[in-house]
Amino acid sequence: MTGHILITGATGKTGANAATTLLEQGQHVRALVHRADDRSDRLAAAGAEIVVADLLDIDAVSAAAAGMDAAYLTYPIAPGLLEATAALLQAAEENGLRAIVNMSQISARRDAVSNAARQHWLAERILDHFHGSVTHIRPTFFAEWLTTFYNPESGQLRLPFADARHAPIAAEDQGRVIAAVLTDPEPHAGKIYPLHGPVELDHHEIAAAMSRTLGREITYVPIELDEFQANLEQRGLSPHMVQHLVNVAVDYRNGIFSGTNSAVRDITGVEPLTVEAFTERNKQYFDR
Repeated sequence: MTGHILITGATGKTGANAATTLLEQGQHVRALVHRADDRSDRLAAAGAEIVVADLLDIDAVSAAAAGMDAAYLTYPIAPGLLEATAALLQAAEENGLRAIVNMSQISARRDAVSNAARQHWLAERILDHFHGSVTHIRPTFFAEWLTTFYNPESGQLRLPFADARHAPIAAEDQGRVIAAVLTDPEPHAGKIYPLHGPVELDHHEIAAAMSRTLGREITYVPIELDEFQANLEQRGLSPHMVQHLVNVAVDYRNGIFSGTNSAVRDITGVEPLTVEAFTERNKQYFDR
């Protein structure tokens, strides 16, 4: 069992949930954050040790890894993933860490058209050289996508996913998986875990589930890829992010994100959230 754990991206969706779960279990959590803000303040108040550092700074990452038993690696959809992965691997080797849990994505593969998805596959292969335990997490689309792309004024989800399907997975469920593997890594060494929610749905069915929970009509409007790209660009997203999202939308249509499994329940003992349960817990985002 590990007890001193480094969480990178600790103010992000999966990092914050993993850190909170570990703190509730009484683990020593060192939270590596890119900047101090109210999110890191909340983690500090919960008992986390806060370190402000850049994952691309090898000296800072090595210092953050000192005295740790295990680390969680996550990196935003942005340039620098491979450099950050190499830095974390080197820091883990220098400091004798026993385990790394790596956040990848379900679309990670050698021939991915998305630059980010292909880089995630390469990052997995880099980490496979680690002397200790490595576990790769490959989630399908987060349930949090629903809060990002829902338009409260129109009550619409305008997305380019046609009638393809997936089982949305909430960040809090992923956080529990990450925490469970970090505290007992040996049974999960060398494993790649696709993570899915409990029910596979198309977006018409997702909208219907949200409608039942919120008590008003939510509509899924299928759009084409060029409209989706234009919407992303209007949001001010980086070219790297836009290139990724447009190409994983194609992957989604081709079934790459589909399926479901029992991995969350098997690893954590807790059933993952349904779309209805996620919507209920996050009503504030849908009532804006």
